[in-house]
Amino acid sequence: MNENIVKRNELLAQTVIKGLESRNMSGYYAKDADEALKIALSLIPEGSSVTMGGAMSAHEIGLVEAVKNGNYNFIDRDKAEDKRAAMLAAYDADVFLASVNAMTEDGVLVNIDGNSNRVSAIAQGPKKVVFIVGMNKVCKDIDGAMKRARNVAAPINAQRFGLNTPCAKTGACMDCKSPDTICCQFLITRYSRHKDRIHVVLVNDNLGF
Repeated sequence: MNENIVKRNELLAQTVIKGLESRNMSGYYAKDADEALKIALSLIPEGSSVTMGGAMSAHEIGLVEAVKNGNYNFIDRDKAEDKRAAMLAAYDADVFLASVNAMTEDGVLVNIDGNSNRVSAIAQGPKKVVFIVGMNKVCKDIDGAMKRARNVAAPINAQRFGLNTPCAKTGACMDCKSPDTICCQFLITRYSRHKDRIHVVLVNDNLGF
C-alpha cells in the first residue's frame, strides 16, 4: 500500500478511535491483517462461545478459521441442522464477530440487514461484539455512511447471494420493496450503554464490501 495512504489511515484511525471512546466503545488500529488477527484473538478468551453474522472482513483476516480451529465453542449456523436455533444461540454467546457496512469518522456504526439476526445481535444479546473494519469503510458522516451502506455494500451482497433485487442489476440502491431486499433493518449504533461490550478493530486494508 502507498506510504501516503498508510499515513493517512493511521491518522484517521486515531480520530475514529477517539470517537469510539467518546461513545463508550473501544477502538484499536492494526497495521495489517496479521496484527488485526492478533488483536481480535486477544479480545476473545479461550473457552468462549463464539458466533457471527455475515462478516467477510473476519474471514479475510483469518479470524473465523482461527476460532474454528482454536479452543473455542464456535456456533456455526452454516453447518447447523437447525439454523434458527443456531441464530438464537447467538444472543447468549460470549462473543459475536461482525463487521460494519460503514462507519463515521467520529465512531458511529452503520449496518443494514435482511434477516436481521446480525443487527439484532449487535444491538443486544452477546456479552461482547468484536468488529473487524477495513479503513475503506470509514466515511465522513452519517449521510456518507448510509450512502455507502446502500450503494456499495448492499448491491454487492445482493449480487453474491444471487438475489433478485434492482440493486443487484443496476449496482445502486433503488429504494426497493422487493421480496428479496436485504435492506429490511437499518441499525445505527451511536453509543454503547455497556462498557467493554463493543470493540472495533480498524485495519489498514480494504476489507469486505
